[in-house]
Amino acid sequence: MLQDIRKQYLFSSLDEETVITNPFDQFEVWLQDAIVSNQLEPTAMILSSVDEQLQPHSRVVLLKELSIEGFIFFSNYEGIKAHQMAQNNNVSLLFFWPQLERQVRIVGNAEKISETASASYFKSRPIESQLGAWASPQSQIIRTKDFLEKQFQYYQLKFGDVVPKPSHWGGYVVKPCSIEFWQGKPHRLHDRFLFTKENEVWKICRLAP
Repeated sequence: MLQDIRKQYLFSSLDEETVITNPFDQFEVWLQDAIVSNQLEPTAMILSSVDEQLQPHSRVVLLKELSIEGFIFFSNYEGIKAHQMAQNNNVSLLFFWPQLERQVRIVGNAEKISETASASYFKSRPIESQLGAWASPQSQIIRTKDFLEKQFQYYQLKFGDVVPKPSHWGGYVVKPCSIEFWQGKPHRLHDRFLFTKENEVWKICRLAP
């Protein structure tokens, strides 16, 4: 029975003495912990946006860079999430690292990064991923998978080994206004620390679980 599934959280703790006062530095420490612990997809994050009816939509994307501005990921600019963020750039991110009994919740605004930065990252991608950005009309209805394979082969022949970045593809940065760190603890008395940005200064408080 689902009601009988239970887990005691015993891995670690987060308290006033150990939490780092800069949330980006605290996140970097936890991200590196997730990477070295062989966490499956440690950079995976759930991105949530809302449509015109304020209906939330969530999907998993990958964090590709942590900058002084925020959390950077890349996507097709013509997909559903891109249209939603163009209409309402209020978004949230969620990282969950179950082996470490940790999650990080981020609330902020999504903005496109520069074309220069997007092009630089695009060049670093494997050529198959570069071609995939051309081949897939993201979020559009297609009849069969064969369509995608033919599109891939078409662009492979067209571009060869030098694939330009599509104008409809690039990066976003989520600039946070709040970041919450959650560390699982025994008896459901979890550690929760919330950072909120006020006048460019990060303030921190503990939340009840």
